[in-house]
Amino acid sequence: MKKLLLLCYFAITGIIGIFAQGESRLKDNFDFDWKFSLTDSHQYADPTYNDQSWENIQLPHDWSIKLNFAPSVSGSAAHLPGGIGWYRKAFIVPVSYRNKSVSILFDGIFHQSDVYINGKHLGFRPYGFCSIEYDLTPYLKYGEKNIISVRVDRSGKDNIARWYTGSGIYRHAWLIVTNPMHVINNGTYITTPEISTKQASVDVVTSVTNYSSQAETATLLQYILNEEGKIVAKSDNQKVTIQSKDTVNIAQQLALEFPVLWSIDNPFMYTMKTVVKIGRKTVDEYCTPFGVRTVEFTADRGFLLNGQQTKLKGLCLHQDAGALGTAVPDRSSERRLEILKEYGCNAIRCAHNQPSPEFLDMCDRMGFIVIDEAFDKWKSGYYAKYFDEWWQRDLEDMLLRDRNHPSVVLWSIGNELQEAWESSDEGVERAKMLQDFVHRKEPSRMVILSAQNNHQEKFSGVTDVIGYNYLEARMLSDHKKFPERRFMITEELPYYSGEEGNIRSYTPYNPWNIIAENEFVAGGFIWSGVDYLGEAASRESHGWPNGLFDVCMFEKPRAAYHRAMWNNKPLVSIAFLDPSLDIDHGRDLWQWPKMASHWNLPRTYVGQVIQVCTITNCEEVEMFMNGKSMGKQKVADFTNNIIMWNIPYRPGTLEAKGYNGGKEVAISKLTTSKDTDHLTLTPDRTMLKADGQDLSHIAIQLYDKDGNPVQTDDKELTVTVEGAGKFLGIDNGDLRRQHSFSGNTLKTYFGKALVVVQSLRKVGTMIVSVKLEGKEIPYTVTIQSN
Repeated sequence: MKKLLLLCYFAITGIIGIFAQGESRLKDNFDFDWKFSLTDSHQYADPTYNDQSWENIQLPHDWSIKLNFAPSVSGSAAHLPGGIGWYRKAFIVPVSYRNKSVSILFDGIFHQSDVYINGKHLGFRPYGFCSIEYDLTPYLKYGEKNIISVRVDRSGKDNIARWYTGSGIYRHAWLIVTNPMHVINNGTYITTPEISTKQASVDVVTSVTNYSSQAETATLLQYILNEEGKIVAKSDNQKVTIQSKDTVNIAQQLALEFPVLWSIDNPFMYTMKTVVKIGRKTVDEYCTPFGVRTVEFTADRGFLLNGQQTKLKGLCLHQDAGALGTAVPDRSSERRLEILKEYGCNAIRCAHNQPSPEFLDMCDRMGFIVIDEAFDKWKSGYYAKYFDEWWQRDLEDMLLRDRNHPSVVLWSIGNELQEAWESSDEGVERAKMLQDFVHRKEPSRMVILSAQNNHQEKFSGVTDVIGYNYLEARMLSDHKKFPERRFMITEELPYYSGEEGNIRSYTPYNPWNIIAENEFVAGGFIWSGVDYLGEAASRESHGWPNGLFDVCMFEKPRAAYHRAMWNNKPLVSIAFLDPSLDIDHGRDLWQWPKMASHWNLPRTYVGQVIQVCTITNCEEVEMFMNGKSMGKQKVADFTNNIIMWNIPYRPGTLEAKGYNGGKEVAISKLTTSKDTDHLTLTPDRTMLKADGQDLSHIAIQLYDKDGNPVQTDDKELTVTVEGAGKFLGIDNGDLRRQHSFSGNTLKTYFGKALVVVQSLRKVGTMIVSVKLEGKEIPYTVTIQSN
C-alpha cells in the first residue's frame, strides 16, 4: 500500500521529475534549490536578473526565525522582524511536457504573496495559511530554463497576527504535471452517507477537467483499496464528454462490504483510486485517502464517534516549533503528535488557522480528532482589510482541500470575534453567512465558532456547535437556558476556572473536572497544549510559556494532572511549589502555581517547611522522606487529584507510592543531585531517509557523577555537525532566550536541551558533537542516512 501511495503522490525523481513508464501524473517535490533575498525590487521578477549572490535555501523556510530580536517589534511576533523577501528558483521543463498541464502548488506562504513565472504575474494572495495553486502551462519554456519568483510581504505593524506566524514560503511547494484530461487537485469529494456493520455506501464526486483544445470523451472508474492495497470495491464505468477548457463533476456510488471503521484507537484508512481513460489509454490516476466513520454532536450526550460517546481530550496548537520557527519539517510535526498521543490527547484544535495538509494526513493515520479552523478574526485584526474580498475563496479552499480527512470533524469559522460583543445583528448575520456557505460547500460536517467572555447570547446561538473559551460556568448556565445547543470548551485553562461573570476568580478547580462531570459537553481543548512563539507577555519573553509541554516537547511538571486524568494507567508524580522559581510565568489566567520536579533547594531552605504536591489518579499516596514515612493520604480529600504535603526540606530522597485497593500500583522518586558531571545524547532516530527533509531530535540531559539527573546546575553547550547532515537548531524550552535562534551555542534549562539535525540528499554518516562547558572532550552521536 505504501508503494501505491508513493506512486500516486510522490514520484520524486529530480528537480523536475520525469514520468516513469506507465505513469500519468507526477507530483514533484519543489522544495530544493531556491534562492532568497531579504530585500525588495521588482527587478527580481525579471527572469534575466542575476541572483547568484543570494542565499541558497530550501523549503520550508521562515526568514524571521533567524533574525535578531528587536524590542521595537511586538511581542505578538516574538519580537522578530518581518520585512519583504523574494524567492527565485530556476528549473528546466522537459520538451516531452509540451502537451502536458503543469501547475505549482504552495502549501503555505505568509503572507501577501505575489508569484511570477518567467516575468509573468500569476497572482496575488493575501492570506498566509491557505494552499495556493497556479497554472504554469501557458508561460513555460520547454527544454529551457524557467524562473519562478515569489515576493512575500510581511512588513509593517499591521501585518502580524496575535501569534508568531513566521515569514516566507514556510510550507512545502510541489510541481504537478498531468495529461490535459485529469482530475483537478483536491478534485474528489468522498462521503459515506450510510454505514452499517455489513456495508457502507461510499459516494464520490470527481471534478475532471479537459485542458486540451478539443472535446474528449473519457471513462471514469473508481476503486477502493484497503491498507494492504487490495481492491475491496469497484464502481461501474462512467463515460462523460468534456468540452475543451471545461470542468465537470461526476457523481458515483460504491458499496463497501464489511467496512472497517476509522476510530481514535483504530484509524483505518482506505484509498479511493480514481482512473481516467480515453479509449483504452489511462490518462490519469488520482489517489485519495479516506476513512469510514460516523460523527455526531448532540445536545445531551456530547460527541459520538461511530455511535460511541467520546469525550474530546483536546489541546489547542499553534504551528511553530521553537527554534525552527514555522518552517516545520514533517518529522517535527510527527514527533509532536507521537508525544501527544502517548500523553493521552485524542483531539487537536488547529489554532487559529488550517494546518499543513501533511499534518492532517498524520492526524488521520494516528487517530486524532481535529477542529479545522479557517480564521481567527473576521473584520478586525490583520485580516480585516481582506475579509470582504477574500473570505469566500479562502474558506472554500480550506473546505475543498481538507474535506476527505476523517480526522476533521468540525469546520471552525472563527475565534473570539469582535462581532460577538456587538448589540446589533451585524455579527449574527455575518456568522450565519459563513455557516450557510460551509453548509452549501461541505454539508457532511457541522460548523463551530469560539466565543469569548461577555459575548451576546444571540451570537453563540448561530452555529451548529458553540465553542466557549474559558467560560465553563457560563456554559453550565446557558445549557439550562438553551438545552438544544451543543457545547464544548474550545479554550480551556490548564489549572484555574472562573466564576460566571468573573473569569478571573482564579478558582483552583481544574476546568477538566467540569468537562468530565457533564455528559452534554463534547470535550475541551487546553490553551495551550504546547508553548509557542509570539503573544509574549513581557519584553523578556518571546512567547507563550503556559503550555503543558515546552517548545522542545519536554513535558512540564504541571502536565502530570492531565496525564493522570486522561489515562487509566496508575500514576503518581512529585513536585514542590515555590513562587520564587525562575520560570517564565506568562499571563495571569493561564498560570499554574510554580512547581518543579526536583529536590535541589538552596542551603537556606534546609529545615524550612516546603509545600510538596503529588498529582495522581491513584486512590491513596504514601510519602517517604529519606526512607521515613510521612503518612498516607486519600486523593478524595483533595481538589484536582493533587495531594498537598508539608515537608521540612532536607537533601536526600523523596518517594511517593500510589495505592489502589491497598495495593501499590505506582511510584515516583526525586533525589537531590550533585554538580553536573556529564551529559547524555538521546536521538529519537539514528537512521534517516537521505531525502534532505528527515530529522533527528537529540535530547540532552545533564547528570551528576552518581547518575542522577541535574536540573539546577545548567551548563553551556556548543553543537557542531559534520558529514551527511546539517544543523537546524538548538533549544532549551525557555522562551526568554537573549540571543537569536540562529546560533549553535545555548545553556541548558532545568538540565535539558534539544538539538535538531536534518539529513542531506545523499547517503552517508552524520556526526553530531556537543561540547559541554568545563569538559575538553565533546560528546558525540552518529546518525546514518540511507
